[in-house]
Order: sequence, then C-alpha cells, then structure tokens
Amino acid sequence: MLRPAHCRSHGQRDQFAGTFSGMSQKIEIPNFFVYGVPSRALDVGFLHVETVMDRKTLHFGQVAPHKHPLMGQITYWYKGGGRYRIEDRTWNFSAPTIGFVPSNIIHGFEVDDQSDAIVVSISDDTLKALAPQVGLSLDAPAFLTGKGEDSSWQRLDLLLKMISDEYREHGGQSEKVMPGLITVVLSLMNRLGGSAALPSASPMVALALALRAAVDRHYKNDWPVARYVDLLATTQHLLDKSAREVFGHTVKEMLLDRRLLEAKRLLLFTIRSIEDIGREVGFEDPAYFSRFFRKRMGESPAAWRRRNLEREPSDDAGV
Repeated sequence: MLRPAHCRSHGQRDQFAGTFSGMSQKIEIPNFFVYGVPSRALDVGFLHVETVMDRKTLHFGQVAPHKHPLMGQITYWYKGGGRYRIEDRTWNFSAPTIGFVPSNIIHGFEVDDQSDAIVVSISDDTLKALAPQVGLSLDAPAFLTGKGEDSSWQRLDLLLKMISDEYREHGGQSEKVMPGLITVVLSLMNRLGGSAALPSASPMVALALALRAAVDRHYKNDWPVARYVDLLATTQHLLDKSAREVFGHTVKEMLLDRRLLEAKRLLLFTIRSIEDIGREVGFEDPAYFSRFFRKRMGESPAAWRRRNLEREPSDDAGV
C-alpha cells in the first residue's frame, strides 16, 4: 500500500514529484466535473463510471494535475502502469493498483496507451452516506498496489468490473445496486491497508470534520480561532480537543497548514507570481508570506518551487 506522506509497501516505488506535461502552462488549477468538463452542480446521489481511455482523445494518457470540488473518485488500474500524482507526491505504479481521492485533492497521471483504469466518481453526499458502512477514511487519499493473484485483488477486480457493467447497462437506474458494490470496494481497500477508520458516530469526529470544512471555506479570510468557535457553536477547548484527536493539530495549526497547502499547490501547478500566491492564501505582505513559508518549509517559496519543478522522480524502492 502507498499513502501520500505516510508510508509505502508492496515493493512500490515512492518519490517526490517532478513536473507533469503541460503543468507550467497552467494559470489556475482546473476544477473538473469529469476530466475535460468544467465543474458543475451535481445531483444528489450522483455516480458516474467510465474508463480512463474513454477520454483518450482529450488527454492521450497525459492527465495534468486537477481536482474535483464536489466528488471523490476511485480509480482502479487493471492493466498497464505509469506515474500517478496526488498533491505533491508521485509514484511509479503498475497494475493492479487502486486509489481513492476525496474532493478537492489535486491528482494527475501519465500512462501509455496500453494502460487503462475504471474510474468511479461519487458525489460527496453519497460518500457521506456510505461512510458509516466502510472502514476506509473517506477524508484522506489512499493509493494501494498489489499482486493480481492475491484473492483480495481478484475480488476488487471482479467488483470494479461489475460496477462498470452495471453502469453501462443501467446508468442512473442503479441506485439500489451501485452503492452496495462501492461500499464493498472501499471496505476491501481498507482491509488491504487503506487509511485508518475515523469513527463517524463520534461527536468529536463530527466536530473535527465540520471544522475542516469550515477551514476549507474560510482560511483565506485569516479568521481568528474564536470566529470558528462561534461558527460551529462550540467552545475553544472542545474545538482544539477535536482537532488534536482527529487530525493531530490545533485549530491554529490546521489554519496555517491549509494556507501552506494551497500555497504549495499554486507554486507547483501554476505560473502565478509569489506575491500573487501570497495574497491568494491571505498574506497581503509578500515578505510576511515568505517568512511564513520559510519557517514551515525551510526555504523560500521561490526556492521550493524551483527545486520541486526541477526534481525528477527517484527510484527509491518501498519496503
């Protein structure tokens, strides 16, 4: 299993990213409905299934970094391989490989025309409904690879092909069948080593997830912690306790981490100036933004961008 910024195994190669084709020409990180289609409002219970190569004429196997603001995706690579990026991590991979990416997580890949994957796009409201039935945390990305002869991978292969067939034959009329199949897929991913479960019934977890959603909406406004306390109708003690127990950080650290994440995204995936990126994430003073970034990353924004854009993937083998 491979999970960004946490661990690596199954002999999979793990390395920090270089650039993806066309990335340096991007002014903004694109939001898509499905790849190449602008983001739009989704119907409640939305599900969509297709293969990567269904859109071959749009990307030719070179899918630049992008995100989906309203839905998560399961991607099951059943043949071929290539390079896959989630945020600022990149892996070389080969089939069978399966990944889950929640909404608003940047991802992209490069594969040859002999590779293909089944992509299951699931609206956030559907994922929220499935969450109590699956062990996999649906708030964090996961990336796993294995051996085709393993029985769990054989089950995943069968389930994903059933999902693809069901969607092809019945489309939106499969609301009684598809959620159950997807639940089993996500549960098997957890069994294979996906991210640890968050007990969704816990009020502390619910508060932490509400905080994360609020931070995603308002981090650019540079709100004080007290504003989040008022918004979520709680106390500072409880809010900090929930943040520490679920995410391992204080509320203030979560706010700073979210601003840092967005700054890193914009540095990696756009050609916007350092000053513009600083303003975008809530720093009107460019010098203050540079000091903030250097303190947390050990180098200036310009140096970090240059180093990451120039670095080629390494060949460190996982254990």
